[in-house]
Amino acid sequence: MTSFPSLLSSARHSSIAAFGLALSLLAGTSAWAQEAAIRKNLSERLPTLPKIEEVSKTPMNGLFEVRVNGNDLFYTDADGNFLIQGSLIDTKAKKNLTDERTEKLNAVAFDALPLKDAFTIVHGNGKRKMAVFEDPNCGYCKRFERDLQKVNDVTIHLFLFPILSPDSTEKAKAVWCSKDKAKAWADMMLQGKTPAAGSCDSSVLARNVEFGKKYRITGTPTVIFADGTRVPGAISSQQVEKYLAEAKAP
Repeated sequence: MTSFPSLLSSARHSSIAAFGLALSLLAGTSAWAQEAAIRKNLSERLPTLPKIEEVSKTPMNGLFEVRVNGNDLFYTDADGNFLIQGSLIDTKAKKNLTDERTEKLNAVAFDALPLKDAFTIVHGNGKRKMAVFEDPNCGYCKRFERDLQKVNDVTIHLFLFPILSPDSTEKAKAVWCSKDKAKAWADMMLQGKTPAAGSCDSSVLARNVEFGKKYRITGTPTVIFADGTRVPGAISSQQVEKYLAEAKAP
């Protein structure tokens, strides 16, 4: 037989659980209402603002992140009365939260890369991995290639990404159709020797450009590391080493 104190305890626990559930539902409803208000007000008041893809709370009390165009970030209050564009800095942790968030949004899963549309360059034992999107007419890419010569024990998946000019496509095709793509690329980027035009299926170049559009790769060089981290621009060999070390860390 169940005792009266046991029944009382059970009833008390049930009431607490019900109260907790009610609070959770209320909080969920409130969060949904806030998001709805932000979407409605910003869309109505700023018709030129791209479609809002996500609204989420930030660590700052009362401030919400508004994401548009995949990875463009704005900030607003709970009613969408104000819109801020810029970086959100955590002064206590000394972190740029906007940069961290953008980096996550820009990440590309390494196993999502169409490696068949790239050629490989191996330094040393090649145990570390990275991918690079480069245009043969890109001056920053040439500087980056010189710095890459100082990085050892890495396999580089090189995606020809001709976006700067029609001539970029012709040079990229000459590299892709070369018998030794890695040598032809090195000769052109490091020594200024453009390989003779060849004939082959170069549809890979158009596929690479389409892949770049899908993942919003808009400049060269763009580097992608094994953990998905994407880094735009000609970073130094020391920075490459740092990212490679972080990419293989658990």
